[in-house]
Amino acid sequence: MPKVKTNRVKYPEGWELIEPTLRELQAKMREAENDPHDGKRKCETLWPIFKIAHQKSRYIFDLYHRRKEISKELYEFCLDQGYADRNLIAKWKKPGYERLCCLRCMQPRDHNFATTCVCRVPKHLREEKVIECVHCGCKGCASGD
Repeated sequence: MPKVKTNRVKYPEGWELIEPTLRELQAKMREAENDPHDGKRKCETLWPIFKIAHQKSRYIFDLYHRRKEISKELYEFCLDQGYADRNLIAKWKKPGYERLCCLRCMQPRDHNFATTCVCRVPKHLREEKVIECVHCGCKGCASGD
């Protein structure tokens, strides 16, 4: 007879401190996913979702790496449960990628001429001063800005 899976997750110590913020961000994510996209370009419909995913990852990253308010166990739990993007946080630890908005912006295969996204170009090197990334709606995430 197969085992019955239950949804009993053991939350690490300190979870009750970050749970309200994560629940609020999850509610915003649900709202963004269900939001009608009438009158928007095809690429614009995903921008709020990317923004909220970035907020969740940045929140957990800041709590662990910058403010040191949560334990390594809680940090790993959040990454394993999908509350934050492990690959995006790994990039934030590297020099030059501290403000990276999403992983698609640095992949050359997604852009013309096998380069990175226009939002990765520092503002003083851009011809146009106001731009928006096609993938996530970022207005500039270069670390030199």
